[in-house]
Amino acid sequence: MPSAPEVMAFPPDEWHYALALAACLAVTLPLEFAGARVYRRPRRLVRALAPALLFLAWDVVAIGAGVWEISPVYTLGVRLAPGLPVEEALFFVTIPLCALLTFETVRRIRVGKVGERR
Repeated sequence: MPSAPEVMAFPPDEWHYALALAACLAVTLPLEFAGARVYRRPRRLVRALAPALLFLAWDVVAIGAGVWEISPVYTLGVRLAPGLPVEEALFFVTIPLCALLTFETVRRIRVGKVGERR
């Protein structure tokens, strides 16, 4: 008896991590146009993201030591280092960036124009 055809999931499992990061960016990107001004201050943005390098290094060491692993089922298969998918490196940029966009938007709403207190 023939088996039932395998139903492909949409999106395929290997896209889950990348799509989650893209969704975070898609949701917070409009905040830049609402006045967050994060992308307009690149030196400040780089300083804000710099601590992510520490966490990325920690991740590489932990993965290399076998402390944890990231399932290849949910990643695209592109590796920057043994066991380190590109999505994991992008995580350390995307999530702080989204948090910074949110923080700056809330701060601008609470404070109003620069220097003006409510």
